[in-house]
Amino acid sequence: MIRVILPPHLRTLSQVRGDVELEVQRPVTQRSVLDALEARYPMLRGTIRDHVTQQRRPFLRFFACEEDLSHESPDAPLPDAVASGAEPLVILGAIAGG
Repeated sequence: MIRVILPPHLRTLSQVRGDVELEVQRPVTQRSVLDALEARYPMLRGTIRDHVTQQRRPFLRFFACEEDLSHESPDAPLPDAVASGAEPLVILGAIAGG
């Protein structure tokens, strides 16, 4: 099971509390996790990544194992700790401003 931590506004939209647990086929990548997340919670389609381009929305970031994975390829394997469920994939809302 893969664990995903959503930001509060996406937890509200998807009506979940706490971590989301998903079954994801290997290899575990950002794309496969987001595909599983959107399949289970269709109301999240288009909120994390663009409908057409499938690119990450600008004000969302992906973190795992204390690393920013936001600019990694969506098809790059996630760290083993995430794939095993030991560590979550964290989706954070970024803050802009000065």
